[in-house]
Amino acid sequence: MEIKDRLAARVRAISPSLTLAISARAKAMKAAGEDVISFGAGEPDFNTPEHIIEAAKDALDRGYTKYTPSAGLLELRRAICSKFARDNGLEYESSQIVVSSGAKHSIFNVCFALLNEGDEVIIPAPYWLTYPEVVKVCGGVPVYVRASKRAGFKITPEQLKAAITPRTKLFIFNSPCNPTGAVYSEREVRALAEVCEAADILVLSDEIYEKLVYGEVKPFSFAACSDWAKEHTITVNGVSKTYAMTGWRIGYLAAPHDIARAIDSFQSHATSNANSIAQYATLKALSSPEAAVEEMVARFARRRLAMIERISDMQGAYCIIPDGAFYAMLVVSGAYGKKFGSREITDSVSFAEILLDAAKVAVVPGAAFGADDCVRLSYSLSMRDMLEGLDRIDAFLQSLR
Repeated sequence: MEIKDRLAARVRAISPSLTLAISARAKAMKAAGEDVISFGAGEPDFNTPEHIIEAAKDALDRGYTKYTPSAGLLELRRAICSKFARDNGLEYESSQIVVSSGAKHSIFNVCFALLNEGDEVIIPAPYWLTYPEVVKVCGGVPVYVRASKRAGFKITPEQLKAAITPRTKLFIFNSPCNPTGAVYSEREVRALAEVCEAADILVLSDEIYEKLVYGEVKPFSFAACSDWAKEHTITVNGVSKTYAMTGWRIGYLAAPHDIARAIDSFQSHATSNANSIAQYATLKALSSPEAAVEEMVARFARRRLAMIERISDMQGAYCIIPDGAFYAMLVVSGAYGKKFGSREITDSVSFAEILLDAAKVAVVPGAAFGADDCVRLSYSLSMRDMLEGLDRIDAFLQSLR
């Protein structure tokens, strides 16, 4: 038996993560003493707020180190219900909530519970790179709908309708969006929901960045569009981005009763409960005033404006202004066909590789997100490093011939 034949076809279908590959190279260069600035991280650079850390310590001291129900602590699921009512105008019962080991885990659970072999899943592009890989490993077929730059990286109801076929089972919706920072308005969300209702398809709404919005922009939860939408939408969220708790690995979902029950049953066999101490920390996060969150968002807002202003002065690259999350897509296709020394830039991957070698700046190739004319920049790094990194990118662009 050849080595490749020992692996299941569903695993062989998974594409390696370009985000992790670039990050690994940047970290190796830093470890070797090189002055590398990385725009790759998809996590806040702040520590978890102290009151949340203290709640975890208290849980340890109290001996809360045992199994919990597979769907999560009842107190936590009730707190999540309160969060949905408070922030999204949605009423759920605790039995409709499943707590998992991160929002990524929740997304996998949804796809595993819903998709049969050959089911089509509509994914707007640019997309978070994990969506298509999860769909494929669960037997589904990704169907991409390209959002134009002119539309602010947002798809239209007409595009969504045109992509739906008799095999369409699920629409994956992400607002605020990783990687583009696009935020759909209430009117835009409702228009997409009407298309989904007419076609009677399910929706996975990834709202992990909902608190990270800027200016007058307000996100709107897909499930809040109508009674039909609530009964056909699985909303995924978590605490990683909002509370700087990426390493705590707590995500959660709200779903119709039958779907929540099926996901809980599967999770009970696959992983059992999410980490008990992290659940108690999350309970504290969701039930406390959000002063620390507001301060973090304010700091991201200042960095966002500084990034947009600096990019506007660049020649040879530009960005579509992001309204949420902490990313911007830098359009660098103007550099394709040019050379740095003897090395030619032909796509986003070669751009990122040559930039890292030449300027010691790490970015994520847009090819990972279905947007090969761009690279993704995160502004979840310090203002000083961010501006220095943008200066290096500008100098690199000007050096190309």
